[in-house]
Amino acid sequence: MFKKIKVAVLGDTATQFLTQALKGLGFDKGFDLQIWESDFNQIEQQVSDPNSELYDFKPEIVIVFQSSHKLLSKYNKLKPETCSSLANDEIDSIGFMLENLSIQLDAKIIYYNYTEIDDAVFGSYALKTESSFLFQLRKLNFELMQFATENANFYLCDLSTIQNQIGKSNFFQSSIYINTEMVLSLDALPLIASRTLNIIESLNGNFKKCVILDLDNTIWGGIIGDDGIENIQIGSLGIGKAFSEFQYWIKKLKSRGIIIAVCSKNTESVAKEPFEKHPDMVLRLDDISVFIANWENKADNIRQIQNILNIGFDSMVFLDDNPFERNIVRENIPGITVPELPEDPADYLEYLYTLNLFETVSFSGEDTERTKMYQIEAKRANIQQKFTNEEDFLKSLNMVSLVEPFNKFNNPRVAQLSQRSNQFNLRTIRYTDADIEKVCLSDQHFTFTFTLEDKYGDNGLICVIILKQEMEHTLFVDTWFMSCRVLKRTMENFVLNTLVNFGLEHNFTTLKGEYIPTPKNEMVANHYENLGFQKAAHFWELDLKNYSNKKTYISKK
Repeated sequence: MFKKIKVAVLGDTATQFLTQALKGLGFDKGFDLQIWESDFNQIEQQVSDPNSELYDFKPEIVIVFQSSHKLLSKYNKLKPETCSSLANDEIDSIGFMLENLSIQLDAKIIYYNYTEIDDAVFGSYALKTESSFLFQLRKLNFELMQFATENANFYLCDLSTIQNQIGKSNFFQSSIYINTEMVLSLDALPLIASRTLNIIESLNGNFKKCVILDLDNTIWGGIIGDDGIENIQIGSLGIGKAFSEFQYWIKKLKSRGIIIAVCSKNTESVAKEPFEKHPDMVLRLDDISVFIANWENKADNIRQIQNILNIGFDSMVFLDDNPFERNIVRENIPGITVPELPEDPADYLEYLYTLNLFETVSFSGEDTERTKMYQIEAKRANIQQKFTNEEDFLKSLNMVSLVEPFNKFNNPRVAQLSQRSNQFNLRTIRYTDADIEKVCLSDQHFTFTFTLEDKYGDNGLICVIILKQEMEHTLFVDTWFMSCRVLKRTMENFVLNTLVNFGLEHNFTTLKGEYIPTPKNEMVANHYENLGFQKAAHFWELDLKNYSNKKTYISKK
């Protein structure tokens, strides 16, 4: 089942082959990209005319490609005294474009940044000459990043990095450009399409949340069980440097909110020893959310990790130096990403950089606490096994929830959770910070956020509800998504009790819900039925006046 997404492509150079590359790769990623492509170099006309074909098409995503070569042509025609204002003028123009697009469309904008051209007029002194083209080009890319941080629905696609990775001669071919106005070479198009689709995937909630690590010859050189802790290769000398730098990269992923897990064929105590005792280890046990080291099949162990984390296999990346183990996992766990690591560990990082595995469209302070949350969750799972009665276990947790409307403090987390939630998501609507702001300003919407805390720790914000007044006495559940970390703790009952009480206090009589199926949210197909809603055509309805509060082990904070 392909998800249809309407995409507009605007370019100041030829984009026909880019459009075809996007369509083809889109199908590989599960998207049916319905693309409208503007005529050549018609960006300003399409954006400024409210009756243009662009606005008639009503795209969900607008891709804008303004090339460095057209920028250089513009620079070449400037008077010398105005050259120093090129970058600022372009940012103003982009701001005007975004303002027009935002007025006419409810769309996300993907803007390609500028690849480098050194016109060699000043040589290296260009870096000290504000009026030089190279100075203005680099300043423009910097100002674009600043601009993106200030505009929630504006996303940068990093063409400059792709040019650096494959080299300018492979990215741009002058003879083709002169004859066809096409600045993107055929060799570069798959990489550009891939980087663009990474952003589209993230906007639609498809991104990696976890990296699972093998140990021997993956994060250190040698075999810990044979060589001993004093002989594994790690540190600042020789090949050990490659493994240390690899660990630093993993550590940065953890700080960004990626869950780190270990899956190793080893005796657990032996496997943990370097994390505990080796002075050159960058990663420590408190960086690892789930640590599994035994002599069982790695595919089975990864299934166990998935069961603990409760995320999809397609959200996981497995890194292992052994081709045999990689193939076993690929063949037995559909959906998991298993990169074909190079034979030389020195090449691990450069190879992984090119894959861009961990694209995201959001980042919040709570991401830095994710490892701790999953470590606490693993502890809860172990404690639960000691209880023969689930009710006794839930009572023992002493769970409390803080219920608040959307506000400036939780809005970033609300937007992020909407991007990350795939399984427990009744209608799978994605929100950016800008979307959340619109909801907050609406007098037809009522918003709720729920946290969950127990004696083992704080899970943070784990559930979001948006209610919309549909008729005088009816509330429609526009949005209900929840973190899967808190399943089977009666959170659904607590949330529904809260919504019903709110509805009755404000003279509503009916709560109306809808389930829109996706390939990932089948687990909530019977959500409303299980909560006592009655089927009403495509929707589900609950009579608030005849509702009795459902049993829950969660108290209001």
